[in-house]
Parts: sequence; C-alpha cells; structure tokens
Amino acid sequence: MKFKILLLGAGELGKEFVIAAQRYGQTIIAVDSYPGAPAMQVADAFEVINMLDGTALDRVVEKHQPDIIVPEIEAIRTEQFYQYEAQGIQVVPSAKAANYTMNRKAIRDLAAKDLGVRTAPYQYATSLEELQAGVSFCGLPCVVKPLMSSSGKGQSVIKTEADIERAWHYAMEGSRGDLKEVIVEGFINFDYEITLLTVTQKSGPTLFCPPIGHRQERGDYQESWQPMPMNPVYLAEAQEMAQKVTKALGGAGIWGVEFFITKEGAYFSELSPRPHDTGMVTLANTQNFSQFELHARAILGLSIPEISLSQNGASAVILADKQSENEPEFNGFEAAALIPKTDFKIFGKPTTRSYRRMGVALAYGTENVEQLIKKAKLVASKITVK
Repeated sequence: MKFKILLLGAGELGKEFVIAAQRYGQTIIAVDSYPGAPAMQVADAFEVINMLDGTALDRVVEKHQPDIIVPEIEAIRTEQFYQYEAQGIQVVPSAKAANYTMNRKAIRDLAAKDLGVRTAPYQYATSLEELQAGVSFCGLPCVVKPLMSSSGKGQSVIKTEADIERAWHYAMEGSRGDLKEVIVEGFINFDYEITLLTVTQKSGPTLFCPPIGHRQERGDYQESWQPMPMNPVYLAEAQEMAQKVTKALGGAGIWGVEFFITKEGAYFSELSPRPHDTGMVTLANTQNFSQFELHARAILGLSIPEISLSQNGASAVILADKQSENEPEFNGFEAAALIPKTDFKIFGKPTTRSYRRMGVALAYGTENVEQLIKKAKLVASKITVK
C-alpha cells in the first residue's frame, strides 16, 4: 500500500491532498511551473517544469517512475496520459477523464450530445466573429468562458452587443495553456448553484457528499456552505446526472460536479476530476471525511463505506488586494482566532495579485448555514494580506 504519487499542479488543493495522502503512508512528488508552490512545501520532493512541455513532463515521469499520476490543474499536456496509462501508471481518475475534463468542449459535448444530460444552449468560438455568431445563437444575456481555465479566469457575462469584443479579449487573457477557444452559453435563470462532490471507487458504489452551495464573483468562488438546502427531487436529478457522466469517463477519485438549480430542475454546468475549491468547506469537518481524504482513499482503493454529514459548515476566501512578488505577510490572526467554532488556513503562496486566494476562513456548528456564512466572512475580514 505504499505508492509513489506524482502530483501535477501544486496549489492549495494539491497541498491538502498531499497532507491527506501522506497520512495514509504515501510518497508525493509535487510538480508545478513555479518554485515554492503550496503543495511543494509539504511534499516529499518537487519539480519545477512547464507542464505544457511534453518532453519535460516525460522527463519527470521517467525520473521518478511514479505508480500514480494525479492532475490538479488544467494546463497539462494531458494527451500524454494515455501513454502513461499504457505503461501501467494509474492516471487519476483515468487518462480519458483527465483529457475530457481539462477541456470544456470535450466534457460539454459528452454530457449534452452523447449522454443527453440537460445543459444550457451553447456554441464554440475561435475568433471574435465566431463569438458574435455564438451570441446570436444563445441570445442575451449569455456567458463566455475559455475552454481551458480555472478559478473563473477569463469568464464574463455578455449583457449587450457592446460587451462582445471586451469579453473575447478577457477570455483570451484568462485562457490557460495554448488553446485559444471559448464556449458561449445561454444564460440559465437559476435560483442557486451547487457543487455535488461525487466519489467513484475502484470497488464499491458511487457516493455523493451533501450538496455544497456557493457564491461567485468574477467567476470565482467567494463563500461556500454545506449542506445546501434544496428540493430532494432536484438533488436526485443532479446525482443521476453526475453518476452518468463520471461512469462514462471512468476511474476512481473525487469529482467536483457543478449544477445550476432552476424552478424546472437541475442543469449540468461543469465537472472537475479532482477536489473542488468550493469543497474547502469540508475542512470544517462537515463530513466524516474531507474531500481530500475521500480523494486519497478512492485513489488508493481504500473502501469508503459511507459519507455522512457531521455538522453544518461554511467557508469564505481570504484575498490579496494587489500584485507583489514579495513574500506576503499576514495580520489579524489573533483577532480571527478569538471567534469560537471557526478556523482559518493560509495556503503559503509565495506571491500575490489582485483577488488571488491566499487562504480560507471556516465556520462550523449546528447553526443554519446563513449564520455560519456570516461567521466565516467575519473571520476572513479579520485577516489582511500585506
């Protein structure tokens, strides 16, 4: 049961995964494009490469001979995962899943066209002119996203035709990797959004965490809470869709499956084959296992008999307000620590930029989630990034 795991992407989600996997006795090599990334600070070893450089990626795999490869970001030469899998390396959740879900085009077509899952109307565009045509097809308002991005980068809402050109340039700036294409989606008049953390196992049934609600700004999550109170019929719809899509992709691990919930029911939005940023709320011990522990257990083939809700919880992000290459300093820890039934985690990112997530505040207990959200935001407000 002792494996060597190559973690591709060493951000804050990767850091928590490293801690969880090491507690099960595993060895982790963290890889990212810059030194000092959060997961590198706790991993057994690390490498700094451009993961869009296939030769560099091959070199790292050859050097470390991992048993398991765990992707944590989108900007990876994922087509090479098929050859790693053919060599007997376990790719998480699978080479197919990593390739499909790193690109919004592949996963959306799989869900909507191949599986018949309910989604918003959509079109793709590789130029400003194609975006204009896509907007005409989807109608106003609509949403534009790079096919490859994360944490809301490059996403915007087009409300009038005057917004189209700005949205195109913003999407190109926020696109990760070398793929310069966007998806334009018809706007769904939703009541709220959820993340349905879904766990597929090597031996055992697919399991679902209690639904997580979240609020976004600039396409990036600001607060999340668990459980999200919702119609059980719509939750069952979302679970059925999540199981259908994850089964088609194959493999074991945790998936962050996002849905819009409307008065008509659930609409599939996106899927990530790894722990989800909104799932940071599980660090507040809302479940018997955090999302990172669930990911580690599923990858290692350890049985997960059940996922149960332990208490209610909420998270709120701690943001930087400006760009700096200097190592950040934090103030307000003592004031934040005085608030009962709360906690905070600092990610350890070596530099800052405007709106960059630098940490997360957590609140937990038997109170309703609205009260816990206020408490988590209060904790976050006490901590400043210098």
